[in-house]
Amino acid sequence: MMESNRKPERHRGPVTLRREAATGATADQALLDSRGRPDWKVKDSWRTLRILSEFVEGFDTLSDLPSAVSVFGSARSKPGSPECEMAERLGAALARAGYAVITGGGPGVMEAANKGCTQAGGLSVGLGIELPFEQGINEWVELGIDFRYFFARKTMFVKYAQAFVVLPGGFGTMDELFEAMTLVQTGKVTRFPVVLMGVAYWQGLIAWMRETMAGQGMIGPDDLDLLFITDDVEAAVKHILDADSAL
Repeated sequence: MMESNRKPERHRGPVTLRREAATGATADQALLDSRGRPDWKVKDSWRTLRILSEFVEGFDTLSDLPSAVSVFGSARSKPGSPECEMAERLGAALARAGYAVITGGGPGVMEAANKGCTQAGGLSVGLGIELPFEQGINEWVELGIDFRYFFARKTMFVKYAQAFVVLPGGFGTMDELFEAMTLVQTGKVTRFPVVLMGVAYWQGLIAWMRETMAGQGMIGPDDLDLLFITDDVEAAVKHILDADSAL
């Protein structure tokens, strides 16, 4: 058994990097950082083939996925925390309702949702991403894909899900939440439920959106109706089922 203080491990698409090989920039950093890149005209043109391969791999792997729900939340949440316990119950309830569960494949809330789904007999999916720090796919994922590029991965979260459920989380969770809201608001996806779970966590944000964003006309008066907010797992699943049955 390797010692517990081994050097970091990083996944770069299908490639696993460990110890000294795990240093250096991520693929996203190499693509998006415009400083010191005199050879960008050559490298970026060829990089499009790698980006294309990620879309092909994702589409091919997930094309036979049953109805699914993407679940987002913090990788920093600890086992036994209220949000992890809620995520585990949610994963199980979604599995019993016939849905696969898609997460970012990491620890915390994502791992809890995958665990609940797997233990309830559902299909548990993890879409990992190359990061500067070690994360990897959690042990409860049955079908996992490692991505280099955030935008390819984010396409899979939306394309193969019938709904988003968003639990307490940080910048990454907010990014997924507001992207989903933008897609629904602009009609890029239709009849796509977005559920917020953890009322106490979200109520300050919702109040600001209502009083400031809507109050100053930055969003429409009905835009916040696109969100369903609850602490009740069964109510969240029912909301998703109701939206499905309305199709």
